[in-house]
Amino acid sequence: MVPNMQKAMKQLQKMQADMVKAQQELETKTVTATAGGGVVEVTFSGSLELKAIKISPEVAGEDLEMLQDLIIAAVNEGIKKAQELSASEMAKVTGNIKIPGMPGLF
Repeated sequence: MVPNMQKAMKQLQKMQADMVKAQQELETKTVTATAGGGVVEVTFSGSLELKAIKISPEVAGEDLEMLQDLIIAAVNEGIKKAQELSASEMAKVTGNIKIPGMPGLF
């Protein structure tokens, strides 16, 4: 192999290993989002797994439709934050190179 090609292959292998490590680390990080001024709170892992939902007792007995809308809003905001976290962590590894098929890199 040409020396430059060998160097490029080593760099790609290192980047791949770094990306696997970053994805594993994302599983341990969390983001939290709220809706309704904080009456509904959701927590997601960096791998987009819903970890917790907290609902303030003050709204639990109120309008069910409003509560459902607040949960949807909080979940959607949590997903957005987790995707941003994932993109940020993976960009550290890839140097913002766009790699098709890699989550958070589009």
